[in-house]
Amino acid sequence: MRIGVPKEIKNNEYRVGLVPASVREYVAHGHDVLVETNAGAGIKASDADYVAAGATIAPDAQTVFRDAEMIVKVKEPQRSEFEQLREGQILYTYLHLAPDPEQTKGLVQSGATAIAYETVTDNHGRLPLLAPMSEVAGRLSIQAAAYSLTAPQGGRGLLMGGVPGVLPARVLVIGGGVVGAHAAKMAVGLGADVTVLDRDQRRLAELDDLFGGRVKTRYSTFEALDEETDMADVVVGAVLIPGASAPKLVTREMLKGMKDGAVLVDVSIDQGGCFETSKPTTHAEPTYEVEGVVHYCVANMPGAVPLTSSHALNNATLRHGLMLADMGLEALRKDAHLRGGLNVHKGAITYKAVAEAIGAPFVEPLEALAA
Repeated sequence: MRIGVPKEIKNNEYRVGLVPASVREYVAHGHDVLVETNAGAGIKASDADYVAAGATIAPDAQTVFRDAEMIVKVKEPQRSEFEQLREGQILYTYLHLAPDPEQTKGLVQSGATAIAYETVTDNHGRLPLLAPMSEVAGRLSIQAAAYSLTAPQGGRGLLMGGVPGVLPARVLVIGGGVVGAHAAKMAVGLGADVTVLDRDQRRLAELDDLFGGRVKTRYSTFEALDEETDMADVVVGAVLIPGASAPKLVTREMLKGMKDGAVLVDVSIDQGGCFETSKPTTHAEPTYEVEGVVHYCVANMPGAVPLTSSHALNNATLRHGLMLADMGLEALRKDAHLRGGLNVHKGAITYKAVAEAIGAPFVEPLEALAA
């Protein structure tokens, strides 16, 4: 199979779909890899590095989309990209379709087979291809919050960990999953006063054990949200419903009770955000203010650390990518976990939460593949 790797074009996105080491793996499996020139510039990988790994360099994205049978990316295709997709072509990348009807419609119209990293599952019900970027985003959320708390950025002028005689910042993490756990880990490491809200009692017990009591845990209710947001200097939104739009847990009304210059970091923004006042931002202009509260809602946070992120992502996506390259659509029929990543196929929406989010018909994946 011919595998195509275009250069990412989303605002301030420096990651790359395949690092040179992964290209070598595809080539070793007998596949051709076509990499757009300078696709690896963000991770300091030159065209010569890709050629040494066995790739062919394409002069532009149009050549990649025209000649490749499978496109491997990082972020969801932008309009100029999904308009180049065609029936019979496989797209393997993050999609986050539920809050993005325009992209969904474009993929449906293309007739391509679109597989979303974020909905591929494993034997334990986890999301293994989402996990590495969740880890990165969770850790970055605290770095972003610490910076946004400074006075020049519109924040309260707090040092996250305080100093002797001065209290540290109070950090509230909503959601105790992968993002939330890594955010809490970073915040505790900086010396912050950290509370995690979640509705899974077992997960709260796990976090209490993991952090040895250094993190306070609380069952998430509307009352708990009200009370904790009022006291927080930083709120990290780390809520995930796989494939679906994130619930709006922090309302505009709640902002009025928050401290002036407090910071919200919405890591759920790829799925529409879990704060009512969230809207996607970029690394170029990462924050805005509503009701005196600083909002950080960058939709591709891990793109700020592309070297770490690209290698971590490739470690997770390579095995399934090779399955697709080796077996084509048969890999989706044989592997139920990989099939969980199938969101669109030949004009049909094959992930229920996406279909529900945009009010479109849902087709069972195996039914769509058989057709």
